[in-house]
Amino acid sequence: MAAIPRKTILERFRKMIADGVPIVGGGAGTGLSAKAEEAGGIDLIIIYNSGRYRMAGRGSAAGLLAYGNANEIVKEMAYEVLPVVKKTPVLAGVNGTDPFVIMPLFLAELKTMGFSGVQNFPTIGLFDGTMRQSFEETGMGFSLEVDMIAEAHKLDLLTTPYVFNPDEARAMTKAGADVVVAHMGVTTGGSIGATSAKSLDACVEEIDAIADAARSVRKDVILLCHGGPISMPHDARYVLERCEGLHGFYGASSMERLPAEAAIARQTADFKAAAIGKAKMPATSKG
Repeated sequence: MAAIPRKTILERFRKMIADGVPIVGGGAGTGLSAKAEEAGGIDLIIIYNSGRYRMAGRGSAAGLLAYGNANEIVKEMAYEVLPVVKKTPVLAGVNGTDPFVIMPLFLAELKTMGFSGVQNFPTIGLFDGTMRQSFEETGMGFSLEVDMIAEAHKLDLLTTPYVFNPDEARAMTKAGADVVVAHMGVTTGGSIGATSAKSLDACVEEIDAIADAARSVRKDVILLCHGGPISMPHDARYVLERCEGLHGFYGASSMERLPAEAAIARQTADFKAAAIGKAKMPATSKG
């Protein structure tokens, strides 16, 4: 599949916004996930390194740790996902702080492979406290992710970065972000999801602050939400109804892990609930 031009994607999104239709993106950790999401009408598909871990039964936070080369994993997964996607833009989750990547060359390679855009994942934004301070002080801070988005924008790739506060929203919008995604933390729910999260009402306040900050830089920036307690369609609906100028939702665990967990468990339980008749045993010979 060839990369879809950024202009084409944005024109479609502007029309959707004008028509009151939400923009929905989703992570695909397998080719089957991507095919099912496209069949459901998804607007963006994102390949994250964390998709490999969550669909292997590990928590999505595994994508933040040193269990593999995040950027290389995304390239490997592309050979499974890109060939089965027919018309939906596919984005790459890029580890912008990777010190062993020549970023302009890497981004150009992704575009040649068929990726239509990028997102900053794994992201330093999910770290806080002493560890976050250490990353920032040792040259592996969030500003490198901003630089990556700026480089992708120069290549005319669609850019949909995660941000975690108003300052990051302003920085990413200045770098040319087309879509700013307000990240509310690791997704809750299911067998391997996070168990602690802020309330939906707290998310509404944070998203509004992030939206105001992004729009203070550029009025036409598109705003989506992701993560934390916004894990199911009714959660997204609650937030979309209460956040002014929020245009949609990004799901990763919400789009592939949680539905798979529930559907497979239910299907198995339904098979187990089937009754069997008394089997006719063959007669045994005597002697």
